Amino acid sequence: MKNEISVRERGNAKTVAKIGVLGAIAAVLMLFEFPLWFAPAFYQLDFSEVPVLLGSFALGPAAGAAIELVKILINFVLKGTITGGVGELGNFAVGCAFVVPAGYIYKRNKSIKTAIIGLVVGTLSLAIIGIFLNYYLLIPVYAKVFGAPIQAFVDMGNAINPAITDLKTLILFAVVPFNLFKGIVISSIVVLIYKRISPILHR
Repeated sequence: MKNEISVRERGNAKTVAKIGVLGAIAAVLMLFEFPLWFAPAFYQLDFSEVPVLLGSFALGPAAGAAIELVKILINFVLKGTITGGVGELGNFAVGCAFVVPAGYIYKRNKSIKTAIIGLVVGTLSLAIIGIFLNYYLLIPVYAKVFGAPIQAFVDMGNAINPAITDLKTLILFAVVPFNLFKGIVISSIVVLIYKRISPILHR
């Protein structure tokens, strides 16, 4: 019995350590971000979800959510916040919308087929949750923080895409494509490297 408890405790300690390491790597990657040609500059792409998604596949969806939380907390310490934590909470929710469904589906039957299904579902979940969070929370909060009307953000989108004329079209033609593009890029990277990284994550 003691041996079983000892093995379990060592396993838990290893999992916590992996969550911490992956969260730290993700936080560092979050510092390197760049704009995309079809979205306003305040939407920046980074690759921080790659280690989070790797962890969700290797350790399970709950671990994926924990890694996402560690990433956000470390980034909060490194960069601070201008939204009183609201932006960080939104980023956490959007990240979890992506990695948790993908990790859950893959965990049920670990194969390349279920991995791809999980990534597709995760990407669609990211896009859908992103719609509601940006429309009802993130963009209104950022407008208040910067003391600017929401139309100012719409105008930034309009400068790139004339079809963007109000908040709804900003969401439709900028936020949705951005999140779909992000999901596809991150998913592709994970598909390419997971099998190589997996032995390390399962030690």
